[in-house]
Amino acid sequence: MLTIAVTGATGAQGGATARALLAAGHQVRALTRTPAAPAAEALRRLGADVRRADFDDSLSLDAALAGADSLFAVTTPFGTDTATEVRQGKALLDAAVAEGVGHIVFTSAAHADRGTGIPHYDSKDEIERHLRATDIPWTVIAPAAFMDNFASGWTLEGLRENTFAWPMPADRPLTLIPAEDIGAFAALVLQRRAAFTGRRIDIASDELSAARIAAVLSAATDRPVTHHEVPLSQVRTHSHDLAAMFAYFGSTGLDVDVTGLRRAHPEVGWHTFADWAAAQDWPVLLAPAPRETPLP
Repeated sequence: MLTIAVTGATGAQGGATARALLAAGHQVRALTRTPAAPAAEALRRLGADVRRADFDDSLSLDAALAGADSLFAVTTPFGTDTATEVRQGKALLDAAVAEGVGHIVFTSAAHADRGTGIPHYDSKDEIERHLRATDIPWTVIAPAAFMDNFASGWTLEGLRENTFAWPMPADRPLTLIPAEDIGAFAALVLQRRAAFTGRRIDIASDELSAARIAAVLSAATDRPVTHHEVPLSQVRTHSHDLAAMFAYFGSTGLDVDVTGLRRAHPEVGWHTFADWAAAQDWPVLLAPAPRETPLP
């Protein structure tokens, strides 16, 4: 039984990893800035040791990582910026080195090591390079686009109007993965350190064109969903970072060996996009947002 510290434990990737490790019988330290949050309480009920840890508070990191066998590390620029992500990511890795953690699994992004020019990919590449410069055994897992994002944000707003609004051509394929599979693969890597040390692995569960994604969503939601290609110029008005990402998706694309991953690691239980879509509670997700009652 391992003691594994999991950052971002109340988020999608960290939460999925923590649940997979707990199900496998390991001791999980669920690290979060908000230990009283409902997601943290849910992990606590599953047996996790929930601890407060803040990337900007070195003392909290040191205390949370002391005595841990391994670390699952996740960073994000969203809510701050890429410079903050890099600074915090390096601080986390340095704390792990100082505390003698035996193995670090860092979750990056597929193709982040290829000079994509996508700001939030390049920031992860910088953290990867910092990780490789440490003397701790490491593994980088690099997920493709998240299936879970199709149940939120502008995609969900479009689905309420029977439209799959997506900034890619209808025939352009994209590799995808749900958070559940990221967590399952991360747990596998953490439990088989010797087999994965020193490796960087792009991971995905399925590959579909935008038109096919729309068809799957139509079947899952029981709505006549059609694909609409959102202009990149429109995305750029909201985020230059995301516009750069979709430009890359539409030109170079995210090639990940889905078939090879399924063959090599069947124990992950990879989900197709149709599997993921069928498991969502679309009636609740697509229900109109309640209107606020005006004050008299």
